[in-house]
Amino acid sequence: MKIVLAPDSFKESMTAAEAISAMRDGVHAAMPDAECVGVPMADGGEGTVDAVVDALDGERVTVEVADALGRPVRATYGYVAARRLAVIEMAAAAGLELIAPTERDVLRASTFGVGQLISHALDRGAAEFLVGLGGSATNDGGAGMLTALGIGLFDAAGAPLPPGGAALAELERIDVTGLDPRVAGVRIQLACDVTAPLLGPGGASAVFGPQKGATPADVVRLEAALSRFAAVADATQADTPGAGAAGGLGFALLEFLGATSRPGVEVVAETVGLEQALQGASWVFTGEGGVDAQTLMGKTPFGVAQVAARTGARVVIFAGRVGDDASVLLDHGVDEIVGITAPGTPLAEALRTGPQSLARAAEDFLRRADTESRGNA
Repeated sequence: MKIVLAPDSFKESMTAAEAISAMRDGVHAAMPDAECVGVPMADGGEGTVDAVVDALDGERVTVEVADALGRPVRATYGYVAARRLAVIEMAAAAGLELIAPTERDVLRASTFGVGQLISHALDRGAAEFLVGLGGSATNDGGAGMLTALGIGLFDAAGAPLPPGGAALAELERIDVTGLDPRVAGVRIQLACDVTAPLLGPGGASAVFGPQKGATPADVVRLEAALSRFAAVADATQADTPGAGAAGGLGFALLEFLGATSRPGVEVVAETVGLEQALQGASWVFTGEGGVDAQTLMGKTPFGVAQVAARTGARVVIFAGRVGDDASVLLDHGVDEIVGITAPGTPLAEALRTGPQSLARAAEDFLRRADTESRGNA
């Protein structure tokens, strides 16, 4: 029997690779002769670099770049030399979690460090990029990233704009002649579950600005600044779904760098070859820390189920926390949902013992499935 193991990370407990190892232990305890194929997964957010690097035998590259407030930070991206593929989580450079709540300044926050990561990957020879857009501290429309890659943004006096989204209100001229010429020859895919446009009541500033500390007055100011940016750029991509992701970073990547945007789990699944791995498989085991009805909104277990539906593999989700509404997944290509944590287990203990609990749950599931299949024979 062939079983594909395709989990996401279990937040604060296991990476996807560690979850695969635990699942494999459980499978082989129940079925020593089973063929296990591990495919680390992610949805374009945290864990995407680890998943792709582990799946494709890549490497982790750590470099010093600027964080959202211009301070030095060590950021890691993934590089797969055999495919000249760079995998970047923008939050590694410009993430909200890197900035203490008392220090957050969405008016001044910049994506400059993201551009530095792209430039560093170009130095390594990258010809293809997978960029995850979740978890940003920024609302600068990607202006900082563009500046890092050589594009000039100037005010009416011809002076370069300072960092941050608010400064775009003074934008008068964009000079693209200095853009790193290597960008023209690369393919950039955005792993993005946000469908927001750049502007408007459903756009970057209005929807996501408050999550980054923007006051109502800040939102108005940022909206006007991004509107100015789009106008001066004579933008064609401002209304494209995903343009508003990561404080408008999606817009800059789409408009200036020719990127394409797709749901994160689809991009990762294609990159790591999930559908090919599922050929001939009886089961696919997936999972993450928690599942509920929101899992249908682009989370890894549902994405795996969608791919599995094209191959005939049956789908089991393992999760530390199973929400009361998770059963809706059983109507969308999932065959079974298995909680790995005993009721009443303290969270700290559940996180610490996650690998053992996952291995035991996988073993118990297969023993039960085997008993049921024999009973129905």
